Amino acid sequence: MTLLSRDLSTQPHRPEKIIQFGEGNFLRAFVDWQIDLLNEQTDFNAGVTVVRPIDAGHPKLDTQGGVYTALIRGINEAGQPVSQPRIVTSVNREVLAYGEYDQVLRIAENPALAWVVSNTTEAGIAYDAQDTFNAHPPKTFPAKLTQFLFRRYQHFDGHPDKGLILLPCELIDHNGEKLKEMVLKYARLWELEGGFTDWILTANTFCSTLVDRIVTGYPRDEIETLETTLGYQDKFLVAAEYYNLFVIQGPQWLNDKLKLEQCPLNIKIVDNIKPYKERKVGILNGAHTAMVPVAYLSGLDTVGQAMQDEEVAGFLNGLLNDEVIPSLSMAEDELQAFKESVLDRFRNPYIKHYLISIALNSLTKFKTRLLPQLITYAQNQGTAPKYLSFSLAALYCFYLGQRNGEDIPLNDDEHLLAHFNQWRATTGSHAQSVGDFLRLQQHWDVDLTQLPNLEKLVSQYVDTIQSIGMKEALKTL
Repeated sequence: MTLLSRDLSTQPHRPEKIIQFGEGNFLRAFVDWQIDLLNEQTDFNAGVTVVRPIDAGHPKLDTQGGVYTALIRGINEAGQPVSQPRIVTSVNREVLAYGEYDQVLRIAENPALAWVVSNTTEAGIAYDAQDTFNAHPPKTFPAKLTQFLFRRYQHFDGHPDKGLILLPCELIDHNGEKLKEMVLKYARLWELEGGFTDWILTANTFCSTLVDRIVTGYPRDEIETLETTLGYQDKFLVAAEYYNLFVIQGPQWLNDKLKLEQCPLNIKIVDNIKPYKERKVGILNGAHTAMVPVAYLSGLDTVGQAMQDEEVAGFLNGLLNDEVIPSLSMAEDELQAFKESVLDRFRNPYIKHYLISIALNSLTKFKTRLLPQLITYAQNQGTAPKYLSFSLAALYCFYLGQRNGEDIPLNDDEHLLAHFNQWRATTGSHAQSVGDFLRLQQHWDVDLTQLPNLEKLVSQYVDTIQSIGMKEALKTL
């Protein structure tokens, strides 16, 4: 069978306008896929040079001429399952930071370069005072970027038109602002000339972003069938869900720069990213966190099974409609539309998402994803919300560590698990232990027993779940 190559795709290399730090599945199925659509449907005409920022031994994208298949599968806007393979040709080549760093820095001298994209993991936007200006390369991504930008600044004599637009996609809050902060910190550490700092601040545009797409990567279990259907081999095939959203906090002229009038991708240029972040965390991430203990203790193992279960799906819908959405700041119609898209994504027949995998660090996830909505509801209504209280009770029962007589593989901070080791021995009512759970201020940052009716509700739900089981307890709601 023929190996996929640029000759097979018939698409030439495009002008090098984008440097991308990160060769992983997510960027290839998200940003590079979108750039490919822009190239096809507009005169964006941008080629991507991928920089592998870490020292890893897997083959380069160049072995296929930079091209690969993005297999987009899921539920479309009409509610129908779709499978859409696309040969992505936006990547021109891959350069290694470790071994080809001179080539990386030379890219800074390209006058056509306009964009920097990155996804170097959450730990990637970091500062290390041991990184030196003469390191080749330095350890951290911000240090590499500072060297790169300084090379560009010097090569073009600080010309204001040679600044770049930076779109970090690392999953941290205010990623653009933090990346700029790190670059300026390295400029001070290395005592680079003052004009460089001014050029960073005035000629470059650091944008904070929010990215949203589930990318499952190389479909190893299906690859033989898929390649037979496609008619070629592809060592870099990447699978992802149909849904995608790219929110960029930046100036409105980015709409023209990205040709979004000509190609209406789901890219939003906004002045304030915070409402979108709250929406994603509250509805998408919050729904996952609320669902896991309820569905798992109902005897289910995957998100798809949970969405097919009448009681669990009804619980999730009530929690989002009655308690999460009213606590968020965006317009209700936007929030409802996003909620429906999330539920469609949960029903995606092509993704097998195990609940126990999502359960990692669920106590912390509840605190960041659902506790703000619980507190807001209690303060506004004068009583605790029933669905969120039930979810908290289910979480407590989940951490007691048993499902149908079998141990649950709990994965969380040891000091939190130690409490449940004590509470697990409780016989009869769990009221005292639940009170202790809600008073864990070192975890919650507040004494949750002070919220009206919460302790009573959670205790009642815990005792119900423990006595009659999760499936029957759900019916009492």
